[in-house]
Amino acid sequence: MAEAIIFATNGTQLGTVELSDKVFGASPDEAVVHQMVVAQQASLRQGTAATKERAEIAGSTRKLWRQKGTGRARIGSGKAPHWRGGGTAFGPHPRDYAKRAPKSLRQKAVRSLLADKARTGQLVVLNELKLDAPKTKELVSILRRLNISESCLIVTDAPDKNVDLSSRNIPGVTQTYVGSLGALDILRHKKLLLTKPALEALERKLS
Repeated sequence: MAEAIIFATNGTQLGTVELSDKVFGASPDEAVVHQMVVAQQASLRQGTAATKERAEIAGSTRKLWRQKGTGRARIGSGKAPHWRGGGTAFGPHPRDYAKRAPKSLRQKAVRSLLADKARTGQLVVLNELKLDAPKTKELVSILRRLNISESCLIVTDAPDKNVDLSSRNIPGVTQTYVGSLGALDILRHKKLLLTKPALEALERKLS
């Protein structure tokens, strides 16, 4: 069973914690991770692109000139797609791009990425992370003491407004909580910072 060092916010080592083999000992599965990342990225799309077809264009439907005798090309309506100001043929319409994935697949992708972070030494466990108020400077100091200078995902056991607001102004740093953690979140960051309660909640959820 793998172990991780537990740090205090001042950077001192408090001891070690055993990592569950069911979660952090999972074998890597690139296919599942790829499938989940594609699904998450698709779900982030707004899908609001819209164009008007000829039936939706405002204006008269009268025939602009008679069929024969003018020498010009025949025309039925000014709303035709080949006319300026006419409707768009086969244009985009609002749609939902979201891809649904089974819970077991989502969890397998997260387990695979958590195991990879543990194997490569990119996992940091913090005893607790409590901020009395949103203070970017305080969070920057904590990360510096933990020798975290790369992009970092901070995971708490529950939504934490103070940590969330404190992290927003730090480039490359994002905060989320166990219930909202996805494969794309982990993959986007070099370091993974888990609080001890978040680690315990993750092991309960994914075991």
